[in-house]
Amino acid sequence: MNIDRGPDPMGSLGDLYQEVILDHYRKPRNYGKLAVADRTAEGHNPLCGDRVALTVKLKGETIDDLKFEGKGCAISTASSSMMTESVKGKTRAEAGALFEKFHKLVTGAGSAGDLGKLEAFGGVSEFPVRVKCASLAWHTLKAAWEGGGTITTE
Repeated sequence: MNIDRGPDPMGSLGDLYQEVILDHYRKPRNYGKLAVADRTAEGHNPLCGDRVALTVKLKGETIDDLKFEGKGCAISTASSSMMTESVKGKTRAEAGALFEKFHKLVTGAGSAGDLGKLEAFGGVSEFPVRVKCASLAWHTLKAAWEGGGTITTE
């Protein structure tokens, strides 16, 4: 039996969010390595094999430029791409606040506030195993400005 439940407004929004993630996966922004970087860090998610390496150029307390390299699932790659777009030009404090909002969004820990395109990752909270995929680049950025090195999400 087919029951017509009417239009699903969230369905079209979900489709749009999926397209945003797929676009950033297929054509990642800021992909590569900076020739000169003030900070570097690598991240690894052994659960699904995601790897990301960040190079960051600071201008005082502002993230002047950053790039990422690595390979991973669509969520990890898209999150890395969108993170680089979101934090470029922000101070480290502003980027940290953005990370906190993003982390709330992907973990389902309450209202995240206005995150623009990053809200595409809101559905990740329904799949706890994917939270680490979405947040790997963010944790790696935090490690970069705390001195670099390699982080492993467990």
